[in-house]
Amino acid sequence: MLTLQKLFQFLRYTLPGVLRTMLGFLVGMLLLSTSSLTPADRTEQVRAFTRQIEFDYVAWTVNALQVKLFEFATGASAYLETERRGELVREYMKLVAQIQRYEYELDLIYADPAVQDPQTASQALRKELDALYAQRNLVGPVAEAILQEQVSLAIAQAGLSLGGQPLPPVMYHSTPLPLALIVSPRQVIRQDENISLVPDFPVDRQAELEAQVDQALDVSSLVVEIGGVGVYPTMVQQTSALDWLSEVVAHEWIHNYLTLRPLGANYMTSPELRIMNETTASIAGKELGRLVLEIYYPELLPPPEPPPGEQPAPEPPAFDYRLEMNVTRRTVDALLAEGKIEEAEKYMEERRVIFWQNGYRHLRKINQAYFAFYGAYADEPGGAAGVTEDPIGAAVRALRQASPSLAAFINRMSWMTSYEQLLQAVQVPAP
Repeated sequence: MLTLQKLFQFLRYTLPGVLRTMLGFLVGMLLLSTSSLTPADRTEQVRAFTRQIEFDYVAWTVNALQVKLFEFATGASAYLETERRGELVREYMKLVAQIQRYEYELDLIYADPAVQDPQTASQALRKELDALYAQRNLVGPVAEAILQEQVSLAIAQAGLSLGGQPLPPVMYHSTPLPLALIVSPRQVIRQDENISLVPDFPVDRQAELEAQVDQALDVSSLVVEIGGVGVYPTMVQQTSALDWLSEVVAHEWIHNYLTLRPLGANYMTSPELRIMNETTASIAGKELGRLVLEIYYPELLPPPEPPPGEQPAPEPPAFDYRLEMNVTRRTVDALLAEGKIEEAEKYMEERRVIFWQNGYRHLRKINQAYFAFYGAYADEPGGAAGVTEDPIGAAVRALRQASPSLAAFINRMSWMTSYEQLLQAVQVPAP
């Protein structure tokens, strides 16, 4: 009789070779396709600088599926009582937080000019980290399986499942995420290329790559960090924030759901459809992530706001990030529309310095590629998305407000193939 353990052993050694061909074709279709907005040779021109450092999605997917198959074969999460399941996820979050603290301390040792021999100075800390990594490798797959089931229940409760089962099933794996090289024309803000790079690509080489691409192709480029990737299993950044993790797992599942429908299948057809896709996933991810907290982790919910009139009006921030970023974007759009490319680029650098002086020191660059990437996430007004009320994001939000449920909103959005359909849907809301 073929036991699950024997089945897993068989799959463990045969799956990589079989899946590489299948997944290579599938991933190539879903992830590595280029935008129809630019000629194919432009993609190859950019990839001339990135081929040696591009992320291997096929190898990652095979490894992630092996992890999932092992957890499925052992069925460890199924033997835990309901209360213990939530406790294990909380304990895993604490473990990840401890790993992140130790990794930060390790970075400080290697960055400290007063430490002459960082290898020796970090020996004890690295030993502790190795032990924590081993513990994470044991507990992580079980915690992921539990959270997958919890997000699945939230999806079913929201009416987005078939017979109680989300399709495709919720499946994610936490891992160091690839970086993304974003390329935009200089004369207009538009994402023409999004090429995934290896995670351990240091910042000095990022800046060097951007300079090479910009100079050779007369474009604007930027290497950015991402929070998740809608492969399957979905790829999610390792984090100790359970509220953020629940939201991102749900967000990426929505991308999987949409990929099986016209809106997701046409993700790269136009900038408008990409913004519609990302905004839809952002809205749904937030709602489903909050539902997971309500059901399983209510202590993580923010405290309810007091009734109007019972609390003083909040003081306006000394520096409103979203407002200032929106002012920057609108000014850049106006300058580029007048053909003033150099003036726009000089202005963006001046604004970046202002952001840096007000505490936003993560902004290494603000350029056309920055706005092309971050402007696609328009689930909230303002910010990097453009005009004060971005018409695409505002229309998606309006349709959500007019929809009787999240499921009705998602199902209506998922069958759209143009921005014009969205505008028509907003004018004539679904019953």
